[in-house]
Amino acid sequence: MKRFAGWTLASPATLLVVVFLVLPVLATIVTTFTTPGGPFATYAAFFGSGFRRAVLFRTIQVSLAVTVIALVIGFLTAYVVSRAPGWLKSILIIAAVFPLLTGVVVRSFAWLIILGKNGILNSTLINLGLIAEPFQMLYTQGAVIVAMVYLFVPLMILTLVGVLESIPDDLIQASSSLGAKPSATFMQVTLPLAVPGLIVGAVLVFTGSFTSYATPQLLGGEQVMMMGTLMYQQAMVTFDWVAASTIAAVMVVITIAIVAAMNAMARRLNPMTA
Repeated sequence: MKRFAGWTLASPATLLVVVFLVLPVLATIVTTFTTPGGPFATYAAFFGSGFRRAVLFRTIQVSLAVTVIALVIGFLTAYVVSRAPGWLKSILIIAAVFPLLTGVVVRSFAWLIILGKNGILNSTLINLGLIAEPFQMLYTQGAVIVAMVYLFVPLMILTLVGVLESIPDDLIQASSSLGAKPSATFMQVTLPLAVPGLIVGAVLVFTGSFTSYATPQLLGGEQVMMMGTLMYQQAMVTFDWVAASTIAAVMVVITIAIVAAMNAMARRLNPMTA
């Protein structure tokens, strides 16, 4: 009876997800298999285009770079926050999530001001005498990576703080009492137990980066086009909805494959499930 009560309570939310998410995605994918050229003609056209393959490769490359950098920065920050005293921990968490209080477009525009040719960074370097003329930072892959790391690090920190706080202090103290150095305790106790949080954070950051539109569009432009901007261009500029649906289907498949790979890695590395 309790099992049916759970299903009954979950059914409205499940129905909404099916109607407004699953069915539209399935309908989008189905349209790519019903073209006059054959069921796989759109995919052959996509992977036959050197430009589109380059955009796909660039998107994966940028997303992986953002994920790795966010993992390192987020883990170190979350470790410091989790070990801080109560009052300081609250202040640090508020400071970490403060960027989330503003929209993605606002934060991206802030980076336009910082990285522009006459922006804050170039002006500072010229005033310090480090460079003679401003150099190009906007519309480069580096600008997109920096802005997206800034965008997604708060998510990584929020994910990892809870995981690190849940590690029992007894384990840390037991490791120290057995003679392990702090570095050994960190590598052999703290880091392995934080693997589930690292994987969840990596999945959130990678999927967010891979499907991002506003930041690559504002900071990368046409020079650093990514899959989100390419899909928008196909749908809203050239009105080629089948090509846009193909791009969306490729993004869904790659996202699911990488998330599945990360989950498999989490099960393999998590000492609690070994």
